[in-house]
This record gives sequence, C-alpha cells and structure tokens, in this order.
Amino acid sequence: MSLTKQRSAHKSDDFPTVQLFLLAIVRLAEPIALTSIYPYAWALVKRFEVGEEQDASFYAGLLISAFSLAEALMGMYWGGLSDRIGRKPVLLIGCFGTMFSMIMVGVATNIWVALAGRALGGLLNGNIGVIQTMVGELVKRPEHEPRAYSVMPFVWSIGTILGPFVGGTFADPHDSFPDLFPEGSLFYNYPYLLPNLICAGLLLVSIILGWFLLVETHPDMQPCDALAEDTYAYLSEETPLLETSDAIKRPVVDMRDDNYGTVRVHDTHMAPASEAFDVEKDDERSSSISTKRIVSIMIALCIFTYHSMTYDHLMPIFFEDDRVAGNNSTSLTAAAAALSPSASSFSFLVPGGLGLSVRDVGMIMAVNGGIALFIQAVVFPLAAERMGVYRLFILVTVLHPVAYMLVPSLLLVPESLLYPAIYFCLAVRNVLSIILYPLLLILLKEATPTPKALGKVNGMAASAGAGCRMIAPPIAGWLYTSGSKVGCSALAWYGSAVVAVVGSVQCFSVPRSKFEQGELPTKCRKEESIPK
Repeated sequence: MSLTKQRSAHKSDDFPTVQLFLLAIVRLAEPIALTSIYPYAWALVKRFEVGEEQDASFYAGLLISAFSLAEALMGMYWGGLSDRIGRKPVLLIGCFGTMFSMIMVGVATNIWVALAGRALGGLLNGNIGVIQTMVGELVKRPEHEPRAYSVMPFVWSIGTILGPFVGGTFADPHDSFPDLFPEGSLFYNYPYLLPNLICAGLLLVSIILGWFLLVETHPDMQPCDALAEDTYAYLSEETPLLETSDAIKRPVVDMRDDNYGTVRVHDTHMAPASEAFDVEKDDERSSSISTKRIVSIMIALCIFTYHSMTYDHLMPIFFEDDRVAGNNSTSLTAAAAALSPSASSFSFLVPGGLGLSVRDVGMIMAVNGGIALFIQAVVFPLAAERMGVYRLFILVTVLHPVAYMLVPSLLLVPESLLYPAIYFCLAVRNVLSIILYPLLLILLKEATPTPKALGKVNGMAASAGAGCRMIAPPIAGWLYTSGSKVGCSALAWYGSAVVAVVGSVQCFSVPRSKFEQGELPTKCRKEESIPK
C-alpha cells in the first residue's frame, strides 16, 4: 500500500520534531471541527423546534454525543485495523469522515439529519487512538515522553480556540453580517452551513498534507535502513554469520556495527546472552492488555473524560441561559433564599444562567483555549519534570472537584467583575484538566506490555473514552433541565463534582510502575558490552 510506504528513516534517539509537527497539523482540523458546534448547538436545537424549549439543553447534549456514541462503537475496530494496514490510512479515513459529517450537519433541516451526520462522522473516525499510537511509536526515549505527549493536547487547545471562534462568529451569518449574507441567500436558508464549510476546508488541507508528508509509524512497516539501534541487540558468539529467511526484518550480524564482536544484554539482571533469545517469547506471553494497571488507568481515563465532557457541554448553556430578574448578586441571593429559607450568602439553589450572547460565548471559549494553550506549553512540562508523572497525576485528580464547585458562584459575582471571575474559573479548570490528560496517556503507554499491542490498547482507550463522552452531555443536559425547573441550574455542576470526587478516590487504585518508583525500565537501561 502506497500510503504506508516509508519515505525516510527516523533516528530513534532524536526528538521527532518534524513528524510531530506534521501530525499536529493533521490533528488540528479535528478539534476545530468538533468544538465549533458548541457555541450554537443549543440555538440549533431550538431552531429545529424539538420538544419544549426548556428541553433544548437535553437535545443539544444528544446532538453533541452522537459523534462520541458512534466513535465508541468503532474505536476498537479502527485501532485493530491500524495494526493491520498501518496508522496513516486509518488516520486519513477519519479526516474524510469528519469532513463529510460537517457538511451534513451544515445542510440539516431537522435534528434527525444533524444526528445522522454527527453519527456518521463518529463511525468513520478512529483518530484519537491512532494518533496516540503514532506519538508512542515516534518517541523512543522515555525522557522525551512528557514533551511529546503534550504536543497533541497542545494542538487540541489551539483547536478549542479556533473552533468556538469559528462557530460563534460565522453561525447564522445573516444576523451578524446582513449586507454580505442577505435574505434568500444560501447561508440565510442554511444559517449553520458556513462554519461547517470552513471546518471542512481545514480538514481537506490536513488530508492533503497528511497524504504527502506524514510517514507511516507502524513498526512492521519500516524500511530496513530505519531499524532501531537495538536491531543487533540479541547477537551472541554463537550467532551464525549466514542470513536467515528473517534477515530483512532482523539481520543476524552487521560488521559495520561498532559493537560487532561484543555481546549486549538487555535483561534487568544482566542475563547471559544465551537467554536473550527468550525475550521475544516472553513479550508474547506478557502481551495481555487486561492487566490490573491498564484496567485501572482505563477507569481513571473514563471518569475524567465523563466529567470533563460535562464541563464542555454545560459551559455554553450556562453562559447563554437567561439571568433571573434583578441581574445582580443581591437579587440572586434573595431569590435563592425564597426557594430555601436556610440559604446563606452562597446558596445551593442558584437559578438561571449568565445571559450572554452566542458571540460572547464563542469569544470566551476562544480565550479559554488560549489559557489552555499556555498551561499546555509552559505549566505542564515544568510540573511533570519537577513532580514526576505519577505524583502529578494524583494531585490534579484529587483537586478536580474544585473546578466544578466554582462555576455556580459566578451567579453571585457583581457584573463588573463577571469576566475576570469567568476566566479565573476557566484557568482553574484548565490547570487541572489540561495537565491530567497527557499524564493518563503516558501512564497508559508505560503500562502497555509490548509495542505490538499499543494500537489495540489505544483503540480500547479511545472507545472507552468515547463511550463516556457519549453519555456525559445527555445526562448533564437532563440535570441542567431538571435543576432549572426547581430553581437550581447548578445541579448539573454539582453532579459533575460528585463524579470528580469518585475519580479522586479511584486514582489511588492505579498501581505505580517500577519506573515511577525510581527504577528505569529494561528498555531504558544502557546496554553493556562484554568483550569476547
């Protein structure tokens, strides 16, 4: 297959800057496409006139989660297919599927067409697991992992800046730019087509760049001149000089190698060379992906994905929902006290939203992406280097409930301080969530028993995460609707905080690896030579 043909060898000791940059460009269009719907999903559902108006948040949750539902069903399949045909073809198929789904949503005239478009995009998209696998295969040195695994979340943060900005700015263009888009024009009849076309165009650019410039990373699809340094690691004084049928994949000897005439041992306990040939057999026996550590990390990933998705779904709804009468903290406290006589200055019952416009929300979400970008680029690498992966993972997981408890207090903030308070809440949330996600990816890679199982593990993680993203918006939307009926729109936020508390308890069940306890893994130990 031409797509999997390697064009150049990658030196395993070097940080794969160029390929990660190309992978980031391919990756960038996807978060733009997926997050552009957030600012106008609520308005789009209202336009379709599905059910009662107060149920719009629930149906908006269904629309957003349709993509994740389909992605959860197919994540394992795409991960397994990438193990067979290569990472690059599956990645490009996912981009094509997302591009087509964006156009379907843009021309939808009812919620069923929009749901079908979102679902189709999810069915054809397995890029989350595939990209995680490609990053893991590009990075060979453990000290490069924090930096490398922060690249894709960094790119996602850029996408979350541009996506909501595109969706909030170009949705219903007749209302925003009546002279450019008059009544009767295409974008007047399809008010949400323009942002989807812009996103589809970005996806097309990423497909072209990926097709021509991105290399295949599958270990079994590398050229013979791109073999890793440990290709000759299992040579002994008894190794025959004549090539075998498997010589192309693993030449038995290379006299040009500086270590020819020596025996190198990889085993932690310096096993003799005669035992080195059993390593591959041991890898096969230990290739199970149902270990306690992998399962614990998967559960932690699912819990985080769920409450993180509820935040992304609830934020624009809460910001756009109408304020209660009075529009100030004193009136809100009085209204809450009327519902609950025992209410204090900060009541559990806080009704309504912030009453912001779609354009305001789009701009806030763009700034939110900028905050996330700074945290990803500056805060995460420093924190991971100084605290270590495991300790930082425990810290940010335990603190996560705070992010959800802060948001309802925005209703009690004076209007003059509203925007600084909003950005403070977003900064707290981003510090926790932007740091946690790459930590989970690093832990998952380290827990994978063999590189050959990496695609399957990441596919399973993508499916599990997509399943949680699927159920999160409808549940959060239902809680928001139910809370609004009883004068407590904060109910959904408190529900997310409860799930985050469960995650802060569960994180202690993730076992620490020997590497995290201070021991270098076998593959990271320096090879030692024994003269003949």
